Amino acid sequence: MKNRSTHVTLLAAGLSILWSGCDGRPVPADTPPQARAAVEACAGQSGNEKQGCYETRLLAELEQGGVASALDLLSSIGSADRDVESDGHVYTHAIGINAYSATRPLAEVFSQCNTLYQSGCYHGVIQAHFIDKGIADEATIQQLCEPYRSDDQRWLLFQCLHGLGHGLTMFYGHHLPRALEDCDYLRSSWDQESCYGGAFMENVVNATQPHHPAAALVGDAEASEATMDHGSGVEHEHEAMTEGLEPFEPLRPEDPHYPCSELDDRYLTACYMMQTSAMLWQNGGDVSDAADSCTEAPERWRPTCFQSLGRDVSSRTLQEPQASLRECGKAPEEYRDWCYVGLVKNFIDLTASTDAGFSFCTRVEEWAKARCHEAIGEEIGILHANMGQRRIACLDSETPELGQSCLRGARVPIS
Repeated sequence: MKNRSTHVTLLAAGLSILWSGCDGRPVPADTPPQARAAVEACAGQSGNEKQGCYETRLLAELEQGGVASALDLLSSIGSADRDVESDGHVYTHAIGINAYSATRPLAEVFSQCNTLYQSGCYHGVIQAHFIDKGIADEATIQQLCEPYRSDDQRWLLFQCLHGLGHGLTMFYGHHLPRALEDCDYLRSSWDQESCYGGAFMENVVNATQPHHPAAALVGDAEASEATMDHGSGVEHEHEAMTEGLEPFEPLRPEDPHYPCSELDDRYLTACYMMQTSAMLWQNGGDVSDAADSCTEAPERWRPTCFQSLGRDVSSRTLQEPQASLRECGKAPEEYRDWCYVGLVKNFIDLTASTDAGFSFCTRVEEWAKARCHEAIGEEIGILHANMGQRRIACLDSETPELGQSCLRGARVPIS
């Protein structure tokens, strides 16, 4: 992305001085001074330098003010810098990793995180804990997330299991197949799929952003130094458990469907749920080309591939509804509703709230609204384990008929 120098704009009406963010957007007038100073300091930088610049400030705030304060600062910076908003999940991982302490109960640290940028703080805490303990046996894997297995903590259970997939992948030196095998220790298919999703995300993120915060946990000498310099509870770098494992390529530029093209069928739903992130990285962000590649996926997983595309469109458009509709419009009509599914699920994942999801579903074509509401229902099923709560949440549907679609997605019995 082209860098744009910081400049000052004087608004005559309110005489408010607004710094321009690194992407040219005005910094909101109510931006806290600390966030404004960070945007000014990091302007003109890009890539790893820019990430390191922001990480230094975020982790200093973490050390001084705690998790909530660091996440608040990140949120304010993201409102002013599109690059940070786009990569917010990576920054929240950094905060979670460094919030972890080997001397404090995992649940205590975990509870301090929030849903900012797809709940990445939770994932980072689990990554750091897993690497710190250095154990990946069946009992450890099965017990790690059990404290969150209750009706009122289902969202946290998902975040823990997803973080487990991240942690296992790092533990084995980003040897994806070995991490997936350990996810299979989990007792239910829902738990396993949640873990698979974290493993595939870690595989893609590590390949496309090799300097991302988790790299320092596994001894990457080139990892951002800022990530591990502000009080992380992990006292040493972890030597990845790779003995006896054949080298594994995370991605292949010549094959937009790899690694899905070489894995067992039981992993392909989770694999194709992330695959367009690899496609878009390899094709320079061409949504139309990624859509063409999705049509070449095995028929059973084409809807999943287009759902993945919708999630990536959400990230590219920063959830702006009209831009999101336009980008999903590049998918063939046969699968376009699945792109909407990915979009609306991501809207909900970002905030753990259904408001933006229901609002978006009012904008799609009439023929696509039922599937859009069913997708909201599926997310409600993650947010709430209690059937009564799911039923109440679906009352926000556009019409009673679409409410039935929401209930079906939430797996609520319909009388």
